[in-house]
Amino acid sequence: MLDENSRILYLNSAVTKMLGISAVNAEGQPVSRFFPDLDWEGLLAIDRGGGSKVTRHEFELTYPRQRYIDLYAAPLDGEKNGSAGVALILHDATEARQKTFAAIENERVQALTLLAASVAHEIGNPLNALHIHMQLMERELKKLRRVVVSEKSEMTAEKSEPQRSLERMDEYVNVARGEITRLDYIVTQFLEALRPRAPKLAPSSLNDVARETLNLLKPEIENRGQTITEKLMPQLPEAPFDPAQIQQVLVNLVKNAMQAMSRGGQLRIETGAGGDSIWAGISDTGTGIPEEKLNRIFEPFFTTKKKGSGLGLMIVQRIIRDHGGRIDIESKPGEGTTFRVWLPLHPRGLRLLGSGADEPQVDGGENAG
Repeated sequence: MLDENSRILYLNSAVTKMLGISAVNAEGQPVSRFFPDLDWEGLLAIDRGGGSKVTRHEFELTYPRQRYIDLYAAPLDGEKNGSAGVALILHDATEARQKTFAAIENERVQALTLLAASVAHEIGNPLNALHIHMQLMERELKKLRRVVVSEKSEMTAEKSEPQRSLERMDEYVNVARGEITRLDYIVTQFLEALRPRAPKLAPSSLNDVARETLNLLKPEIENRGQTITEKLMPQLPEAPFDPAQIQQVLVNLVKNAMQAMSRGGQLRIETGAGGDSIWAGISDTGTGIPEEKLNRIFEPFFTTKKKGSGLGLMIVQRIIRDHGGRIDIESKPGEGTTFRVWLPLHPRGLRLLGSGADEPQVDGGENAG
């Protein structure tokens, strides 16, 4: 309840709990101190103008925890002219908003799944045909090479024009074959992202999965001139997860870290435990991710890499959510990025895509005035 100067006259216990404040400290204070983003001058103008107007506003609270609030405001003196103050009703709409977000995301995934089935069918057959014909071209080039070499004079040290043409053809064929392989990989990732397999949970060692991931990618890391720092927590407790899927997560994150750095750089992999969870962290000393792009990195087809598919992190997010875990990201442009994946020590039930474990818990349906 506000007076004509928009100062707080009264708060009930529900709103003090919602805002994380005490009524004693809040009463008499300007309401804009607690809700600075709302147009209080506009609200009070409605009160002074008279009439039975009730206005509704939506806004977001970040303290003491993130919440979405619906605010209803009505003049205390009903339809009378002048200003006697405003009555406010605050409704916690967080749960409803999250359900809406989840429904929208699920609808988007279903639409993409239908599209994926069509894309896989329409692209798969031409890809197979291209792959077969590339092999046939390579065979014909080998035949031509034998003919050219046999016709070359043994006294001639320089390569003939036909030989140089064959070498150029080999380069073109290799490039085309590489692009076909990349396109096939993108289609495969697309299908994998949209047709998830439920994780097979079993007590497993996150340290073992981290070591296997490094052993798998170590030759590529060293070939890039990058160094590896390994800091795995001794006696890390086992947790129920699918080792194959979590290795897929770590492989994706390590490859992202490698590609975020130019030749050289330092890659760091860590494991640890906290509360009722264990975690694995992948850090790089690359270019970092700009703040305005951080909230988009899990979107399908969004990528900051020149040749990225934009599906790797979507798969990572889906796998971690299906395990009931969460992902933390820290990034500083010019300094590097750290991804940390958390897995519960005890089963929490499988989660569907869209019900993020890192979303805030709410007291649904709470009203405050």
